[in-house]
Amino acid sequence: METTSLLSFPSSKPPPARTLTHFQPANPFSLSFHTTHKTSISHRPITIKSAISRTKKEETVETVKTQLENCYLLAAIKYKGFTVKQFQDLRRSLPESSTLIVAKNTLVYKAIENTPWEALKPCMKGMNAWLFVHSEAIPEALKPYRDFQKEKKLENEFTGAVFEGKFYGPGDFKQLETMPSRAEVYAKILGALQGPAIGLVGTLQAPARDVVMVLKAYVQKLEEESSGQ
Repeated sequence: METTSLLSFPSSKPPPARTLTHFQPANPFSLSFHTTHKTSISHRPITIKSAISRTKKEETVETVKTQLENCYLLAAIKYKGFTVKQFQDLRRSLPESSTLIVAKNTLVYKAIENTPWEALKPCMKGMNAWLFVHSEAIPEALKPYRDFQKEKKLENEFTGAVFEGKFYGPGDFKQLETMPSRAEVYAKILGALQGPAIGLVGTLQAPARDVVMVLKAYVQKLEEESSGQ
């Protein structure tokens, strides 16, 4: 029997092209490293900004509390309409015993809450500049702003003030601006003591605050005279 040998030759037909299959997850964004990285970075500035904002608020509250120490009067001035230059000029015109700052009502109220200064609550609206007076000479402390207001023709009025725990509205400032000076108090008490008895009676019929101021001034005068002998 004739045996036929079968020889295998390479096929001239090119092999089928291989198709490269790209791996695609079910959720195309689940393995997106770029997206995850951007998300983490985008949140970081917000966190830092919030921390800085919170710190500034706390510093403002502490600043107000510090200014309230040895403060005789706290007044609010309508701030809207002031230019930066006007505000700077106003600050320079004030005596050293007065301080003017701008702070949000919420932060100021947080500082004065549960204190006698809380009577200033009616002023907690709009934008205010806050005048802290660290002197018993109230009229002298308020006069620079009145002069500045007149010179610059400003309509920014006092929105209120607290003095000795009492609230003074915009229409009550005349009482504060006409309070007697220390020299006037001295003259009043000396005149009452050296004059007829009716003068002393008239002094005692004055408001309690005036009587206290008068007696305090007289006691101080006697102490000074006794120490000088």
